[in-house]
Amino acid sequence: MKAISFQSITKQYDSPKGSVRALSNVSFDIEPGEFFGLLGPNGAGKTSLISILAGLSAASDGRVTVHGHDVQKDFAQARRTLGIVPQELVFDPFFSVRETLRIQSGYFGIRQNDDWIDELLHNLGLTDKAGANMRQLSGGMKRRVLVAQALVHRPPVIVLDEPTAGVDVELRQTLWQFVARLNKQGHTVLLTTHYLEEAEALCSRVAMLKQGKVVALQRMSELLGASTSNVLKFKIDAILPEILAAKARVTGRIVQLPASNAAEIESYLTVLREAGLYPEDVEIRRPDLEDVFLEVMARGDVPQEFVA
Repeated sequence: MKAISFQSITKQYDSPKGSVRALSNVSFDIEPGEFFGLLGPNGAGKTSLISILAGLSAASDGRVTVHGHDVQKDFAQARRTLGIVPQELVFDPFFSVRETLRIQSGYFGIRQNDDWIDELLHNLGLTDKAGANMRQLSGGMKRRVLVAQALVHRPPVIVLDEPTAGVDVELRQTLWQFVARLNKQGHTVLLTTHYLEEAEALCSRVAMLKQGKVVALQRMSELLGASTSNVLKFKIDAILPEILAAKARVTGRIVQLPASNAAEIESYLTVLREAGLYPEDVEIRRPDLEDVFLEVMARGDVPQEFVA
């Protein structure tokens, strides 16, 4: 039995200006105990797919199951198996943190849940905030409570939709340590994130969406191995020549250029020398997930080497 199964999912929205297709025949399975990444640019269809999984939206066509339970026909059992951390900070301002978690437990018919609630509070750094009103918390603390709410009924499948967006380094480390531990204990995790270094570190397998279609679906090791280019990385205090700027990934002073062989690396350095530019901290590295992601998104077709 699959932890999650997306079967030919299509989602179409109708508006006065015409129909918009957010998802087109999306199909893939997530195995029990897997740490799975769902990646894509804004507007790729990730949120639509998560909304269908959560039962907040119905697919125009296709079927989604969670541990064999159809999210539409058997919604009660499907939702018992899911714990979802949404992107938005949604909370009730009239309750304390502990009251919020007790109420969430009640939604699932769970009584006397304080031992697990205490463990959640401890692992998410919320113990000293247990009696605080939700509206008194910072944005990062509210997000920690959302994670605790998603886990309060001990769901076998955990869905994290941009869980670390706009939060501090401490929360990221605390959250990932706890979630990684839950995953090792057998929980399935589905993660969407724009922080690709997190996905690379945590996920064993990845699906990439572009314009509502799956354009990559592979194990992380195979996905990274499919890229043939290394990367030339250096720092520079000047504007790059146009011939290099067109293919470079620039972050402040740091410049990264795809390089398939030594001759290409030498050609880059020659262009820099002829422009009177002298790079610092020059290194050649293997491609990371961000390199692969940009390569996949830049291609118009579905590259076979990135689809299992």
